Amino acid sequence: MSPYDLPLTALSGTPPVHEDLPPADGPAALHPLAPADAGHGKAWAPRARQVRLGSTVVRVATSGEGPPLLLVNGIGGNIEMWEPVVRRIRDRQLIMFDAPGTGGSPALRRPRRLRSYATLVVRLLDELGLERTDVLGYSWGGALAQELAHRAPERVGALVLAATMPGLGGQPPAPWVVALMATPARYYSRTYLRIVAPVVFGSAPEQAADSAHGDARLRKPPTMRGYAQQIYAISSWSSRPFLRSLRAPTLVLAGAHDPLVPARNARILAREIPGARLQIVNGGHLFLLEQPDEGCRAVTEFLQQRGGRWERGQPRARSAT
Repeated sequence: MSPYDLPLTALSGTPPVHEDLPPADGPAALHPLAPADAGHGKAWAPRARQVRLGSTVVRVATSGEGPPLLLVNGIGGNIEMWEPVVRRIRDRQLIMFDAPGTGGSPALRRPRRLRSYATLVVRLLDELGLERTDVLGYSWGGALAQELAHRAPERVGALVLAATMPGLGGQPPAPWVVALMATPARYYSRTYLRIVAPVVFGSAPEQAADSAHGDARLRKPPTMRGYAQQIYAISSWSSRPFLRSLRAPTLVLAGAHDPLVPARNARILAREIPGARLQIVNGGHLFLLEQPDEGCRAVTEFLQQRGGRWERGQPRARSAT
């Protein structure tokens, strides 16, 4: 059993109550380098819609214009938590979705492995009319991004792996961090989030809990079933067998002070993926949300350097309407 195989029996608590955000009247007017807490106290409401992918329903949102960039969130995360990134990456069409059982997406009918989530993402790209997109995967989403690049390389342009790991064969976190990650309680209680944030994320309590992304975390928590399914999906998973076969231009980002995904995992990824670029930033696990300037600047520069010019009329995802 991998140290990443979080025990499902440790999941406890009361199923969350989902509160719907008021509908957005249109795309938000965002400033490139607005403070991370911009809008704190007033919910950012992306324009989102429900997409049916066979028997699975997924909530998806788009923002901006330019070459498409798919954002794949960490375990339990929702679309609204991307707000600090959306405010900074302005030259892309950002595509965000709630994984099954998170945000506004119902849980799967039965648990599936990560390869099935990758298949689901391919179906989502088909539904949005995207033959190819750049992909940014964060934490759990970084594992899914690796699986997607492995199983559907023709659909992935550039790859950004942030605060993520290769699974089995990587460096696990400390046992107490694993134990705390076994429960989604940090999505239900602001007080609990303040207590565990320094241990799990390397975050100051107020950065994690008293912020726009902290509000979004608590406003749309994952269901117990959905969170357990995400744990099951990544249990015993490893990208080590296929990392050397990945061909997408890759940027690997890591926080220097990340207790959940130690930076050694980023070094493994950058060493194994051909031609990958490594950048260690000053921050913990949530550096893209709490200190987003450096990380988002690195993402933007990397994508600009490896991508061509995008012209109006080129393929883009269908807007969420």
